[in-house]
Amino acid sequence: MDRFDELNTFVRVAESGSFTAAADDLEMAKSAVSRRVAELEKRLGAQLFHRTTRRLNLTDNGRGFYEHAKRIIEDLDEAESRVAQANCELSGRLRIALPMSFGLRHLSSALCAFGERHPRIEFDLDFNDRRVDLVQDGFDLAVRIGRLEDSSLVARRLFDARTVIVASPGYIDRHGAPATPDDLVHHEVLVYTNVPLSDRWSWWDDDGEQHSVQVKVALKANSGEYLCQAAVAGYGIVMQPTFIVHGHIARGELVPVLTGYDWPVSSAYAVYPPTRHLSYRVRAFIDFLAERYDGIPYWDREIESAMRATTASRPARASRGRKAP
Repeated sequence: MDRFDELNTFVRVAESGSFTAAADDLEMAKSAVSRRVAELEKRLGAQLFHRTTRRLNLTDNGRGFYEHAKRIIEDLDEAESRVAQANCELSGRLRIALPMSFGLRHLSSALCAFGERHPRIEFDLDFNDRRVDLVQDGFDLAVRIGRLEDSSLVARRLFDARTVIVASPGYIDRHGAPATPDDLVHHEVLVYTNVPLSDRWSWWDDDGEQHSVQVKVALKANSGEYLCQAAVAGYGIVMQPTFIVHGHIARGELVPVLTGYDWPVSSAYAVYPPTRHLSYRVRAFIDFLAERYDGIPYWDREIESAMRATTASRPARASRGRKAP
């Protein structure tokens, strides 16, 4: 048995957590994957996995061996990438964790463009709003929006994700538009729950002082997409990132309100684990994203005219892009 094949199979099983998923990934029979791991354990004289009916978990020996095996595979990938880079061709797998709404709405075209430029790149994508452990789960990088809680990761800023308060024309016809943020206590408000203090909305005044209001919650959900659709249906007022609602604003399905206030702005980052070296394909993809989203994102440019045309509760002023604390 080729020792590299054993290492590669072991790493895929460790990262996927099951023989079945690893077999699908490697395009092998499940029995062949299981046999490779068993032969590796026999040769090492150590058990690498705790086997249960639901999932495989690494033993202490397995965790230590995984770190070394992963490093060996990365070194080989790096050596191949160096040769490929000399010939201007990238190859290999990119395993990327992506936020659900932004990934589905805005990264498909970016991934296609990068794939056309580098056809030997294989994408392995995980769309999920949960914060995955990049090292434990075997990801090369992630795109994250908001505060970075893991200081051990290396981050490169991509763009600012602005938020806007919107409601449907039908809702405004029935209930009117809030004149100030404090008026939100009298409105039906749709709340995104994957953030701290989700029912307390903050803004900043002309002097840079932060204020907040406890909103009247009509509906809570952990999906920005669902909240956006609920707002279009007239269910209430919602605070959403402009990268979700820009198309609805441009089509007149949602109307910005309270535009004269500075609402939270979060930065989006490409993050990756610190390693001895960053592979060429990961570096190239991060550079590609940074170039693509440089300056004002296209979704914000798309709605600028709609925002200016919105009848605000007070004269609108240009946002200073103040970051949320």
